[in-house]
Amino acid sequence: MDLTLAAALWRLAAVLALVLATVGIYGVTSYAVTQRAREFGVRLALGASPFDVLSIVIRRGLKLVAIGTVIGAALAVGAARALAALLPSVRAADMVPYLAVTGLLFVVGAAACYIPARRAMRLDPVEILKAD
Repeated sequence: MDLTLAAALWRLAAVLALVLATVGIYGVTSYAVTQRAREFGVRLALGASPFDVLSIVIRRGLKLVAIGTVIGAALAVGAARALAALLPSVRAADMVPYLAVTGLLFVVGAAACYIPARRAMRLDPVEILKAD
């Protein structure tokens, strides 16, 4: 197999994994906002600012991203060390890719959390409380 084709396939797999992670974070955060809509409505009715609600949703979403990133980084370091034992060209101590991917995941995770957080921020407390 041509090395450029193999590299292109690995890039495609990485992009698909990033899209899958983004959709998953968005879906979980959106579901959590839907389930907690009444709570957010009460918070807004009692005087919380919309930015307080925004920060609650984003903080919770980024906490999940952080947990997943730590677990994934630990598994990646372990896999790199195992590959370094088998393949002499693999260096497990190169931290730049780990830091770059971690930063990218946090940016993508924050963007995926921002859309449902904006929806939670715009909830009308009167409509939420009237629905009960």
